[in-house]
This record gives sequence, C-alpha cells and structure tokens, in this order.
Amino acid sequence: MKTRTLVMLSAAIEAATGLALIALPGLVARVLLGAGLSDSGIAVARVAGCGLLSLGIACWPGGDSAAPAAIRALFVYNLLVGFYLGYLRVAGGFAGSLLWPACILHILLALLLARPACEAWKRT
Repeated sequence: MKTRTLVMLSAAIEAATGLALIALPGLVARVLLGAGLSDSGIAVARVAGCGLLSLGIACWPGGDSAAPAAIRALFVYNLLVGFYLGYLRVAGGFAGSLLWPACILHILLALLLARPACEAWKRT
C-alpha cells in the first residue's frame, strides 16, 4: 500500500471517529468500551472528538505525497492508541464490542506506518 493511501485511510478513520465523538459520544463509549459516560465524560469525549477531527484534517495528504509530519503524527497516535486500547481490554475491565477490533486496527496502522515514519524522521 502506498504511503499516501495509508495516511489518507488513517486520517479518514480519525476524522470519522472525531465526528462520531462530537455527535454521539455516549454511543461511541458504549460500543468501544462497553460503558456509559457521565456528563463530564460526554464533554471530554466531545473535546477529544474535536482533536481527532483536527488530526484527520491536518494529516490529510495534499498533492502527490503525504507530509512527513503527518506520517510521524499518525504513526505515534496509532501506536499509542493501539496499546492503550489493548490495555483497557486486558487490564482495565472494559469489554465493548469494538474494543478489540479498534485495538487491532490501530496496531496494524502503526505497523504499516512504521517504515514511512522512520524514513520521515531520517529526512528531518
């Protein structure tokens, strides 16, 4: 898979997740974590949604290639979120129906972005 396509896919997933968190934070929490949100949790989820939407927009590739900063940002984000979602499932007591699939997707994206991210770091 081309790096540009991979970055576009990852950015689209994050932007879509951001929109979902802004619009329906309680539903996202239920299917991802298997738990509801308090009023403050809803507010924090919507702020996180704004951040994810912004990340997706900022990392969207323009022209023929993806920006090195976008590649690095999406790699680090996917790696950290993938491990954290795995931790939540294994040790955190959460069991939403989309928790394992989301964990696997983020780890897979991180693995696919690892080489392009290393190359992007070498260029800076």
